[in-house]
Amino acid sequence: MENSAGIQASLPGRYAIALFDLASEEGVVSAVESDLEKLSAALSESDDFSALVTNPQVSRADAGKAVDGVAASLGLSDLTKKFVGTLANNRRLGALGDMIRAFQTIAASQRGEVTADVTTAHPLSDDQLAKLKDKLTARQGRTVKINTNVDPDILGGLVVTLGSEQIDSSIRTRLNSLATAMKG
Repeated sequence: MENSAGIQASLPGRYAIALFDLASEEGVVSAVESDLEKLSAALSESDDFSALVTNPQVSRADAGKAVDGVAASLGLSDLTKKFVGTLANNRRLGALGDMIRAFQTIAASQRGEVTADVTTAHPLSDDQLAKLKDKLTARQGRTVKINTNVDPDILGGLVVTLGSEQIDSSIRTRLNSLATAMKG
């Protein structure tokens, strides 16, 4: 399996690669990816769960029990339950969010997809998202998955980040450029 050096070099990346390899062997990559999306949502929605995974004072045993409970309530697959249990046992729960993002990157890469982070001042309609996805797919030559963020501070326009490339057509950037040009 081929991955970027950045993912391979990081601790979360190594865990994500190991999980992806196991999921591939068992043919459950999409199930694990779905499980990880549930975990990601739980991390962002539950302050208690987020505090649990980042608190170094929680013992391995207590973290393991708590994670087992969360896994059961979310209906996670056996492989994902074992993975999260291993993280609790190795005191690596604090990196769970980074591991989830690395796994999603690896899975998308294997499917020939690339992820674009799109920031707009206002939420985009479904039609606007579809048109943007089509244009980005044509530009990249492969399927583009879009993650949207709303940031009213950009005033208007959008900022698209594809890997290390950023396309900034926000009004805030245009105004800043104009102000800089006027200062001479």
